Parts: sequence; structure tokens; C-alpha cells
Amino acid sequence: MRVSLPDRPGALGQVTRVLGTIGADIHQVTVLGREGGRAVDDFTVAWPGDRAVPGEESGEVQSDMTADVRDRLAAVPGVSVEGVWRTREVPGSTPGYDLLRYVVADPVRAFATLVDALPDLVGADWALTVATGRIGDASRVWADVVHRSLRAPEGFVPTGSVPPRAAVSADGGVGLLCVPLEEAALCLVVGRAQGAAFHRAELDSVARLVEVVSMLAATGEATAVG
Repeated sequence: MRVSLPDRPGALGQVTRVLGTIGADIHQVTVLGREGGRAVDDFTVAWPGDRAVPGEESGEVQSDMTADVRDRLAAVPGVSVEGVWRTREVPGSTPGYDLLRYVVADPVRAFATLVDALPDLVGADWALTVATGRIGDASRVWADVVHRSLRAPEGFVPTGSVPPRAAVSADGGVGLLCVPLEEAALCLVVGRAQGAAFHRAELDSVARLVEVVSMLAATGEATAVG
């Protein structure tokens, strides 16, 4: 649950009190940013009576409890809920380290491993890498999908040109996080169909992780050639 609230003493306590009144179990709170007198926090919570929509494994949570918590938080002055969505993240775990361990063990599959792991790392629905290229002197354009996570949509290729640097955007109502992989002539694309848009803090975190994975992949290629 992503919540925007006043960046002042007591504001966070008001939010946690509201969650406590409905019996929500707060597993983790992550501060994404503070700017202009406001803070944006991600709360990983579980609450009683919640159930998934039949046939859906992820996405915007649809339940009476969700509507209740939205209404109660909206009644707190200055507080707004930016999104509520299901996540497969495990609070307190270190999946990023596990990802790097697998990449070190098999650097040739570095990007495939990255794509498989990222959705759970950032509470997204899917991830993929798309080959990039240029037509003459024009901007870089999208080509074929190279790596795809389990839930990535078939035939998905973003519209527009490839971003020159890591960026967040939206395509057909799907929030996207894109990180170019310059050396591999690829672009990583992570999608979140429901919930809050990707935050700059999430983009920075993924970009740093991609940088390390790219270095390990290059090491693997050099070892294979040698």
C-alpha cells in the first residue's frame, strides 16, 4: 500500500493507528522519498478477511477491506492512498543478494535470471528484456523480446522509442520501469498493471542492481571467450 502523507511528526503514527483499528498487520514500512513537505511510504500489510479476485494472482486488491482502509485513511487530514496491490515480496528477506548469488554462479544467464527475479523484488507483475537497434540515424527502436518472466504478456513491445536512460512511464494503462542495457543492446522493462506507478526510488534501486548484474554478465562473457 503506497501512502502519501504530510512529512511532520505524528503523521506516520496516524496512519499506523488507522491500520491498527481494522486489524492490519504491518510487516514493513519503506520510506520512498520526502519532498515539498510530504513523504511517500510503502506499507507491506496483511489484514483479515481479504481475498483475491477469482482467477487473479496479482494486481489491484479488490475487497471490502480495501475500500474500508482507503476511506478511513482518506479521512485523515493530508493523507492519500496512491495504490493498493498484491505483492510476492517477503518483508525482511534479502532476495537481491540471492539474485546476485545466482548470477555469480552462472553469469552467462545473468539477464535471464534478472528478469525472472525482478517482479518479486519490486512488487511488479512481470519483466522482460527487449532487443534494441537503430534505423539509420534515427532514435533507437524496440525489436524482439529476448528474455521473459513467467507472467510477462505475450507479444508485448513498448510503444515509442527506447529511453536514453533509466525512466518510468506508462503504456496502455500499465506502469513501466525501463533500464537500458547498453553493452548488451537490450532494454529491461518491468511492468506493474495495477497499484501505484513506479516511484523514482524504485527506479534508482533497479538501475543500481542492473549495473551490478551487467558487470557480472560481462565478466562471464570474458571468461567464456578466454
